[in-house]
Amino acid sequence: MNTPQIELILATLEREQVAYIMIGGWAVIAHGSGYITRDTDLCYQRTPENIQRLVRALEPLHPYLRGAPPDLPFRFDARTIESGLNFTLTTDAGDLDLLGEVAGLGTFERAAIFSEQMELFGFPVRVLSLDGLVRSKKAAGRPKDLLILPELEALLALKNRIVNHKS
Repeated sequence: MNTPQIELILATLEREQVAYIMIGGWAVIAHGSGYITRDTDLCYQRTPENIQRLVRALEPLHPYLRGAPPDLPFRFDARTIESGLNFTLTTDAGDLDLLGEVAGLGTFERAAIFSEQMELFGFPVRVLSLDGLVRSKKAAGRPKDLLILPELEALLALKNRIVNHKS
């Protein structure tokens, strides 16, 4: 498992203007959590144009199916992405999970409703909101998702209190 080089991943995606939403551990961190993540999780828009941009962006990072035998024939191209939905990859910039849908939210277009623009490492990034993260973690229901829920709910309550106090 590679440590993610998030700045390199973001720069690569920005260069090709890929439409994506940061949805996993990095989204949790962006909202103020002390969470530690070992991969980068993204929900990507599944239009043909965006898939082409995604393939062009990631090609120099040599994406390969995580955990697959090294001799397994795998081609990271538009046809492969269009034929699948979710991909767990290892790249030269660390582990990367590409999701066509987010648990509890749905496709990129639906998840975008639960996202907000942030600046991360100098790049404009759509990040899943705290409300979106809580919804998706509850829907996924994995032990690691359920463990982070109390912190996410506390951050959401604090944010709501601050917003309501300013009103």
